[in-house]
Amino acid sequence: MNHLITLAATKADDATSFITLAIIFAVIIVCIVFIAIVAKFFKTWLRSRLAKAPVAMSNMLGMWLRKVPYPLVVDTRITAAKAGIDISTDQLEAHFLAGGDIVDCVLALIAAEKAGIQLTFDRACAIDLAVKGTSKTVLEAVRTSINPKVIDCPNPASGQSRLTAVARDGIAVAVRARVTVRTNLDLFVGGATEETVVARVGEGIVSAVGSATSYKDVLEKPEMISRAVSDKGVDASTAFEVLSIDIADVDVAGNVGARLQAEQAEADKQIAQAKAEVRRAAAVATEQEMSARTQEMRAKVVEAEAEIPMAMAEAFRKGNLGVLDFARYQNVVADTKMRDSIAGTGTSSISGN
Repeated sequence: MNHLITLAATKADDATSFITLAIIFAVIIVCIVFIAIVAKFFKTWLRSRLAKAPVAMSNMLGMWLRKVPYPLVVDTRITAAKAGIDISTDQLEAHFLAGGDIVDCVLALIAAEKAGIQLTFDRACAIDLAVKGTSKTVLEAVRTSINPKVIDCPNPASGQSRLTAVARDGIAVAVRARVTVRTNLDLFVGGATEETVVARVGEGIVSAVGSATSYKDVLEKPEMISRAVSDKGVDASTAFEVLSIDIADVDVAGNVGARLQAEQAEADKQIAQAKAEVRRAAAVATEQEMSARTQEMRAKVVEAEAEIPMAMAEAFRKGNLGVLDFARYQNVVADTKMRDSIAGTGTSSISGN
C-alpha cells in the first residue's frame, strides 16, 4: 500500500515537473520573440521618439504584417513633423496601400506650407492619385503653383512650330505664342489638362487673326491677339490659371486668297472647257446629221433622174412626145454637155497659165 502511494506521488511530481518545464520553455520563447521584435523595431522606434514623432511598436508590427514598409512611413512622418505638419501613420499607410506616393505628398504639403498655399493632406492625396500613371506628380503641381511655367502654343511635340491663320484679306499669318500658367490646386482634380489650354489658345489665335481686316494689322499690333485670347477665358474649368499670353513670333505665311482665286479660276476654266466640248460635240453631231440628210436628198435626186427615161418612154407611148421633140431634147443635152466641157477646158487653161 505504501509502495503504491509512493509511486503515485512520484508520478505527480513528474507531471508537475513537466508542466513547469513547459511553462518555462513557453516563457523563454515569448521572451525571445519579444526581444526579437524589440530588436527589429527598436532603432526605428527610437528614431521616431527622438524626432518627437512617436510611433508605437505595435503600429510598426501591424505595418510589417500588412507588408507596408514601416521605415518609409516613419521617416515620412518624421519629415512632416519636423515641418510642423501633423500626419498620423494611419493616414500615411492608407495612402500607401491605395497606391499613392507618401513622400511626394508630404513634400508637396511642406512646399505649400512654406509658400502660404492652402493644401490639406486629403487634397494632396487626391491630386497624387489623379496624376498616377502620368509623368506629373503632386509635388510638381505644387511647384508649378509656386513657380509658374511657360507653355508653347502650338506644342512643339506635335511637330508644328507655328499656328497658321488667315486674315480677312486672304493673307495667311504664322503665329507662335507662349502662355504662362500656374497650377490651380482647387481644380486640379477633375479639371481640364494642359492640352485643353493649348487648344483653346490656338482657337483664340485663329479667331483673332481671322477677324482682322488685314494681315498688316496683325503684324503691327500683335497684342490684339493676346487681348482677344485673354478675353475668352481660356483657363475656365482647367487645372491651370493663365497669367499671361505673349505672342513670341508672327510672320506672313502666304497669300491664301490668291491661291484660292487661282484654284477657282482653274476650276472655272475646266468647267468652260467642258461646256465648250459639249457644244463641239453637239456641232459635230449636227454636222453628221446634215451630211446624212444631204446624202438622203442626193439619193432622192438620183432616184428622180432615173425616172426621166421611164417618163419619156411613157410620153412616147401616149403620143405626148414626138421624134422631133426628142431630137431637140437630145440637141439641148448635147449642147449643155459641150458648154460644160468648154467651161471645164477654159478653167484648166487659166489654171495652167
